[in-house]
Amino acid sequence: MSPTLNRRCRAPLALGIACALALPWAAQAQTSTSTTGNVSAREQQLEQRVDQLEQQLAQLKAMIQAQKQQPAQPASAAPAQNVAAVPATAAKPVFTTAPGVSVALHGFVSATAFSQDKSFTFGNGTNAEFPVPGAKGSLSGVDVRNTRFWLDFSGAKFAGDWVGGGRIEMDFFGGFNGTGPYSQQQPTPRLRQAYMDLTNPNTGTTVRVGQQWELMFPVDNTPVSLAHIAFPLGFAAGYGGWRFPGIVVMQDLNHGSDGAKWRLDLGAFEGAWKGPGDNVNYLTAGNAGFRPQLEARLRVADKNWVAYAAAHYSEVNLKGVGDTAPAPVKDTIQSVGYEVGGSWKPGPWVFNGLVYTGKGLGEIFGAMAQFGDISESGGFVQAGYNFTSNWSAYAFYGISKPDSQDVIRWMGNGSTGLLKNRQAALSLQYAAGAYALGVEWMYDKLDSTTDGIHRKTTNGNQLSVSGMYKF
Repeated sequence: MSPTLNRRCRAPLALGIACALALPWAAQAQTSTSTTGNVSAREQQLEQRVDQLEQQLAQLKAMIQAQKQQPAQPASAAPAQNVAAVPATAAKPVFTTAPGVSVALHGFVSATAFSQDKSFTFGNGTNAEFPVPGAKGSLSGVDVRNTRFWLDFSGAKFAGDWVGGGRIEMDFFGGFNGTGPYSQQQPTPRLRQAYMDLTNPNTGTTVRVGQQWELMFPVDNTPVSLAHIAFPLGFAAGYGGWRFPGIVVMQDLNHGSDGAKWRLDLGAFEGAWKGPGDNVNYLTAGNAGFRPQLEARLRVADKNWVAYAAAHYSEVNLKGVGDTAPAPVKDTIQSVGYEVGGSWKPGPWVFNGLVYTGKGLGEIFGAMAQFGDISESGGFVQAGYNFTSNWSAYAFYGISKPDSQDVIRWMGNGSTGLLKNRQAALSLQYAAGAYALGVEWMYDKLDSTTDGIHRKTTNGNQLSVSGMYKF
């Protein structure tokens, strides 16, 4: 081998030996760097996991607190008035958004075929309540507007022991898409509720902000019906209530104790009235100045019963915003209401009911949705029996009695001459799993006047067959 060739061979060989000798040190350095990086990564993962577990623990406390606040449900077929309550499956999120926040989609699909012998107030079909005075002519149809869905949010961490949540709820009673021949088959969505919750599971305190039911509406004992859900049996004709933007503070009074659970709710809600002014631009008399609706409710619940007492107060300036409207009859009205109600479910039986009295309650669907300084009283009772785990039957009766002289005094200024209403209903239901079927007959008798002297009585009947699928 020549010296030149020998030198050419030795150079690559020396380079290879040098690389081979350097590999252990390089591998050691790489291992050290990798180990340091892995330790740092594991520490970050552990910290993230601890944060996630803290959020899940806070979420679990909030859900336990919410379940304690829910009234006990019967073991048999779930009544229709509880469709707005958070189902047991709500603890299992359907999907998530922000870290630690779960979102559950729930609702029901509803369809009702109906036939009635009069036109009804608030609408025909599933929002029929009492007959239009003097109405004639029968009609029938199929109504799907009770269909409803909502999103429940839970698990958001606020500060300290406080966690957040909320609800967005919609149905399809927002009217029809126009007045043409096909508008009836195109109902418009309607926002029912949109609120946020701040809950402290350690103190039993919940603050709810946004559009929600005010405290006079009987959320614990709404009459059971598969046909009348968004507009329940007896609504504005035996009790009232409506949804308003506002704030409610719910405080457990014996938090953490055994036995019956006591809770005090205090609320302030946006004002409302039927004019004068623009009812869709905050310019009604109910929004003049700063006069919110103030309400309180004391609630106690045990395993198979719940009872409550509620009170309502607001002041309405009938001169409107800026005192520019001529006030009818009197300048201001004080709206005052009192209510006692509850629900009891002994064995296979179900009993719901309430009594109320007050004046100027048109803003919360009182006095058959008549506005004025109108005194009134009324209430309802419903009894149900679960024959089996699938079959159940219900009987309902409600009455609303405004003061006749007050109604006549305010005619043309918010009163429409409705003097007294009596409503009765019978229903038979079959429920299996997520499905429910039912047949219902509703009868209503209304006394009214158009001139304050003569009286007219209008009777109305509605027969309906309903189906529901809950999800």
